[in-house]
Amino acid sequence: MTRAISLHDVSKTYQRGVRVVDRLSLDIEPGEFLVLLGPSGCGKSTVLRMIAGLEEITEGQLLLDGEYANDLLPAARDMAMVFQNFALYPNMTSRANIGFPLRIEAPGEDPSPRVDATARMLGIEDLLDRLPAQLSGGERQRVAMGRAIARHPSAFLMDEPLSNLDAKLRNHLRAEITALTRQLGVTTVYVTHDQSEAMSLGDRVAVLRGGVLQQLDAPRSVYALPRNVFVAAFIGTPRINLLRGLVRAPLDGAMTISLGKQYLRLPEPLCLDHQLLRVQQGREVIVGLRSEAVRIAQPAAARPGEVAISGLVEHVEFQGHEVLVHFDTGSRPAVVPELEAPRPAARPAGRRRREGGTVLDRFRERAGALRAGPVVVLDDPPDGDPAPGSPEGRLPGDLVVRTTPDIDLRRGMHVPLLVDIAHLFVFDQHGERICPAPARLPDLEE
Repeated sequence: MTRAISLHDVSKTYQRGVRVVDRLSLDIEPGEFLVLLGPSGCGKSTVLRMIAGLEEITEGQLLLDGEYANDLLPAARDMAMVFQNFALYPNMTSRANIGFPLRIEAPGEDPSPRVDATARMLGIEDLLDRLPAQLSGGERQRVAMGRAIARHPSAFLMDEPLSNLDAKLRNHLRAEITALTRQLGVTTVYVTHDQSEAMSLGDRVAVLRGGVLQQLDAPRSVYALPRNVFVAAFIGTPRINLLRGLVRAPLDGAMTISLGKQYLRLPEPLCLDHQLLRVQQGREVIVGLRSEAVRIAQPAAARPGEVAISGLVEHVEFQGHEVLVHFDTGSRPAVVPELEAPRPAARPAGRRRREGGTVLDRFRERAGALRAGPVVVLDDPPDGDPAPGSPEGRLPGDLVVRTTPDIDLRRGMHVPLLVDIAHLFVFDQHGERICPAPARLPDLEE
């Protein structure tokens, strides 16, 4: 029987008031495959360990099938965990490793039938008599998964099970995990920092940052409608182009977004999302453009909803099936530093929520945590031109465009570009999305 898992305002605080998970609420349906995604140190593995019972919940409630489970022992939760480092007993064969939890649960029963059935399911029948040292990394991970599957648990908890494998094997096992969990229909919570895994595996993706839930949605929606600039920057390869812009909305002229030396003229009549930008008149915003939202104009003609800009080729990345071209458009890049938010400040020991001011403090923490954090922008030199160079660790240019390998581009070429305004993202200075309108997203409080 598969299991529903619910987290209600769950927090985890370690010694000295270090809070790694902050009031997280999630409802995981029976049979759902949920991915916890975020950068290293964002609290996703801690969430998994709290569900498993390996970490104590500091605040909030864990419900399993609607029943309070904070104090339930790990063995009583009927869950199987697959770890990053395989966690096999080195002196046991694969058969003994898979059958070990079965012998613990039912000492008098022969585990061989379930071990053999699990091995057939995973295609590892010929590995059952080998020791872990005689297996490759992928084979050891299959044995570790077999040990979890053989128990017939109500939920799988997977903590970055593919991160120690090479890229080709990761892709292969990713497809196997998808097929296997669909076949078994077991509730699965999968932790990863790899957004490609998250997008390909999950029914839904929960993006975490600094222990705070940023967005919970289907993979397609997380990519197409990121709630804030952090989610937009974390999801997608190559990373979304983030540029500083200034909204100009004169009463007697077309609305534009200045990008420094160039500008985006919004098509008229303005759509509803663009009409809402009028309140940003004269304010600095952050413009987000995916690499597929911009295309090379020559010899193509502009389509409805496209506006023209131009760029100087700075770097060309040949990927085989596609080419990533880095352009200098004279725009001013915006940077999300380290894609990680500072954790909330430590609370004094023994502080209680009903003390004076704590309700207001909690509201302020919540409002600040939902943001992607301040966006650090590059300083402009006194003459107003964009600062030379690029942020540390980034390739030259301010705009990356995906194109086909048949287009021959070289460094130094000046190329006309077309921007699809329908795929334009606009964020405020705090990183909150203002276009497309945030009303399109479900409220995280619901």
